[in-house]
Amino acid sequence: MDATSPVPDARTHLALQSIRELLRSQRRRIRKYAESYQEQDQDRDQDPGAAEPTAAVLSTLLPSAPSGREVLEALPVPALLVAPLLDDDGRIQDALYVAGNAAARDYAAERLPLGGVPRWNRPGSLFERFPSLAGSPLPDMLAEALRLRAPQGPTSVEWVLTTTYGPVRINDEARVTPCGEHLLITWERGHRLHMAAAAQHLVRTCWAEWNLGDGGVDPSRGFRQVLGLGAHADIPTLSGLAATVTPESLPELYRTLYDVILRKRTGVCELRMNGAGSRVIRMTAEPVRIAPGGLVWALRAVLTDVTAERRRRASAEHAEREARSQRERAEAVAEVAGTLREAVLPHFQDELTSYGLEATAVYRPDAREAGVGGDWYKARRLPDNHLLVALGDARGHGLAAVTLMAKLRYALAGLAYTDQPVEQLTQWLNELACADGIESTATAVIARYHPERGLLRWTCAGHPRPVLVRDGAARQLPEPEGGPDLPLGVLPGTPYAAAQASLRMGDIVLMYSDGLTERRDSDPDLDTRRFLDAAEQCLGGSAPGAGHDALQEYAERVVGELDGPHRSDDATLLVLRRASMSSPSAP
Repeated sequence: MDATSPVPDARTHLALQSIRELLRSQRRRIRKYAESYQEQDQDRDQDPGAAEPTAAVLSTLLPSAPSGREVLEALPVPALLVAPLLDDDGRIQDALYVAGNAAARDYAAERLPLGGVPRWNRPGSLFERFPSLAGSPLPDMLAEALRLRAPQGPTSVEWVLTTTYGPVRINDEARVTPCGEHLLITWERGHRLHMAAAAQHLVRTCWAEWNLGDGGVDPSRGFRQVLGLGAHADIPTLSGLAATVTPESLPELYRTLYDVILRKRTGVCELRMNGAGSRVIRMTAEPVRIAPGGLVWALRAVLTDVTAERRRRASAEHAEREARSQRERAEAVAEVAGTLREAVLPHFQDELTSYGLEATAVYRPDAREAGVGGDWYKARRLPDNHLLVALGDARGHGLAAVTLMAKLRYALAGLAYTDQPVEQLTQWLNELACADGIESTATAVIARYHPERGLLRWTCAGHPRPVLVRDGAARQLPEPEGGPDLPLGVLPGTPYAAAQASLRMGDIVLMYSDGLTERRDSDPDLDTRRFLDAAEQCLGGSAPGAGHDALQEYAERVVGELDGPHRSDDATLLVLRRASMSSPSAP
């Protein structure tokens, strides 16, 4: 039954009817069972052979009435008999102790320190003996019981008893009952009842027993609270409980009732209640039988509000689905971006050696992101027998960064065929990045190598300057006039200046992205010094051997020296070495 739809649909109506018919059938069985026993009792009453008891026999069967003391001692709970003392206006002024039972004496011996309170040996004032009782609800209970001649309570009576061992806090559930001209005070351990109520409140659990013969319910104190009922709402029968749950809960409730009533075994179900909040109740029910193996005459159940638990579970499942979806998207992006990177980044071997230049590169992706970033590099022959060499870092991570990286790289390759100097190439590349939007920013070092002169001309667009390794020492190449220029994509119309360096045989030039050296909250100068130290230390006292493999091994050692868990970006190292030049083949 939907909270917004007062008329149940046909399926819901059928489910409710099935539950009600199951309960009606069991009620008929119980009544038939009870009627069979009633007929047996009537047959015994009508037995003509049974003799009427004589007066002598009756006198032995009906002893004299017990005394007041015997009745008091027969009570299973602590009890005090008190005599009310009235003032001139008929109001209770005090209560005199008259008698107490063994349960009261046992209570005092167990609850109160030994010898803390003297025993009663004669009638005395209740409130003089226990002064804090005068401020508890007990005096009003005594007055109302005397005035109305009706029992009062149970009421929580909390008071403090001062003993020779210190104060003792007492909290009991008390009742006051008229008893002739006296008043009978009985009590039970109140803190146990409060603890039971508190336990139900803390774990949102209650219990109840439904009588299947007459539909009566015996619930615990927290029953209404757990089910979300008002303080004075009627306790629902099992049929009423079925009417308060949502339609999807009815089949599960029916199966549980069927298991308990007919199969005589414990059943468990979860019920979603109608109304605001979508309260979810887990009910664990067991049969209560007339005799072992006999007819089930009641259903006893523990009910727990598991709404918060279900919400936490739903939230966790939603978070898990989102995380899985994010992971799958990241893996897909990483796969696409990785494929794109493999397609656009060169793998050097010995193709540039005929131009007197050896080249190798090492790339380390940022594992925290999609596994790829915006680092890119290029080294290729140009029609004028010069070489284009470049390394850049496009902003961001993942597919967007790789796309921008590929766009800049391919654009540079095309622009380089214009035979324009690197200053103009860099300016054109900046215009392209600016036209692509404010997010398309990048840094780069763009160089042209003249193999016949061993000359390297280069521009720096916001990127770390190249490093020259010569005779075992590493130093940065001099920066272009005016210092490093703005990154690409920041400001249209920006001019770029070039610097140049002459390379000797065996000179090594290192171009790198800042992801290799940058540390959180670090000083850029210290980052540069760290790179220079690594470039020198990894030489091992001598220059790398001839050939691509030896140069690749040196590049790997430098990256290994600088890389680590502190890295927060992808990292690239491009290594160039001037070697002897053979006659280049036609491009």
